[in-house]
Amino acid sequence: MKWIFENFKAELNNLTPEVREKALKIAEKIMEKGGVSEDEAIKKGIAKAQEWLYDSEG
Repeated sequence: MKWIFENFKAELNNLTPEVREKALKIAEKIMEKGGVSEDEAIKKGIAKAQEWLYDSEG
């Protein structure tokens, strides 16, 4: 399944394009593992992508 921005526009609207892309990739991997809803996967993906950004900035 490919995730697209329009499916979760409200959740992703305030993210930078780089963080948004990372969040979608993470959410996709979470969904592949199963056991969570799309909403939960995107929330986790956003949180992990934001952590990734802060870690990469030093």
